[in-house]
Amino acid sequence: MSDPVAAVVGAGPAGLMAAEALASAGVAVDVFDGMPSVGRKFLLAGRGGLNLTHAEPRLAFVRRYRAGALDHRDGFAQVEPASLGPTAGAGPDGRVGHLPGLAAFGPDEVRAWASGLGVQTFVGTSGRVFPLEMKAAPLLRAWLQRLRRQGVRFHMRHRWLGFAPDGALRMACVSGDRLLHPAVVVLALGGASWSRLGSDGAWLPWLRDRGIAVESLRPSNCGFDVDWSEHFRTRFAGAPLKSVAITWPSAEVATGAPSPSHRQKGEFVVTATGVEGSLIYAASADLRDTLGRRGKAVFHLDLLPGRDPDWVLQALSRPRGARSLSTHLKSRLGLEGVKAGLLYECLARERMLDMSALAAAIKALPMVVKAARPIDEAISSAGGVRLDELDGHLMLRRVPGVFCAGEMLDWEAPTGGYLLTGCLSTGRLAGLGAARWLRAGSRDAA
Repeated sequence: MSDPVAAVVGAGPAGLMAAEALASAGVAVDVFDGMPSVGRKFLLAGRGGLNLTHAEPRLAFVRRYRAGALDHRDGFAQVEPASLGPTAGAGPDGRVGHLPGLAAFGPDEVRAWASGLGVQTFVGTSGRVFPLEMKAAPLLRAWLQRLRRQGVRFHMRHRWLGFAPDGALRMACVSGDRLLHPAVVVLALGGASWSRLGSDGAWLPWLRDRGIAVESLRPSNCGFDVDWSEHFRTRFAGAPLKSVAITWPSAEVATGAPSPSHRQKGEFVVTATGVEGSLIYAASADLRDTLGRRGKAVFHLDLLPGRDPDWVLQALSRPRGARSLSTHLKSRLGLEGVKAGLLYECLARERMLDMSALAAAIKALPMVVKAARPIDEAISSAGGVRLDELDGHLMLRRVPGVFCAGEMLDWEAPTGGYLLTGCLSTGRLAGLGAARWLRAGSRDAA
């Protein structure tokens, strides 16, 4: 094979979108990936229903993204509406980092793009956007068919091994190692979660060797370890906690000043090692960062979010006669199973018998988490190439002609369609930037 004009390394959503942007600009594109087939993590994530994006208003949507470097330059937009107020991910000046690419390719554009592939979408009750078929495979098949019609060529079982001294791409493939000298490169190598599907973070030292600032990869949208007793673990591991709310503090900003706390309703699951699930994932970035600074983190669990504290105390204070406390909790408050089990697990006996203390705990039960679960178990990862290492088209300042996209950039977002939209938008921006680089000529673009 002769040297490609444009090489996209990584065949996940970011890489495929970069290839589409390049091909749509008339550029010959070759996509390389170390796995036997494309989009493996994309397909697995879509098994339970492919969550493409989210239908909430744009400013609320933007707030969901946490950028690792907030001193954006060269086209990295920032959102500064006073109505946003303090948010997770805000810098010391209160501004919210706007992930590059979102302005031009946000939720509406993702839905229009899917429609162009013949995949119609709908908005669920939570605001999440899904394909009508609820599956990833039909969309991926249609996407690959369009890319191949555009002339995109795919080279599977080609694993990138870093840069050669002359800047060439070192590739390991079944026929042996080879060097490629493309005119432009888009790296879309993913983070380090679900490494069996291809994203293992092996690329970090290769970029650092080129002088590029790369933040260590950390688990995001992950579970946490909790010191359960053997009795509680044996009895309740796997039990869901539904119709609850949690409150957690934002991780401290760089100045050391405490940030406001957040509250969210939902559900999560007790595991043998701790806690996981959608509600925990929503708090995971702050809990993880607090653990990193302080060695422990705490969130407060509201077991009855639909009841105010006075109602709870009044219900508990009614005479229970000969009934046990467990029966009293069940009959008066509907607390049983894992919810009641948590109270017994976390409160000393004297607090369980003090109705004021018990009522307070039902509305704000402190839950101490010890550590985030390993990154390979996480849904996504944080860290990666610092955004200030990139220009406004996601090209590495220190390595002209090499662009980066997707989860390998230093940003994170919660589940709910935000992760996929972020990968698609940054992939598109990098692909357009690479096409622009080729049109302008490397000398002029530099």
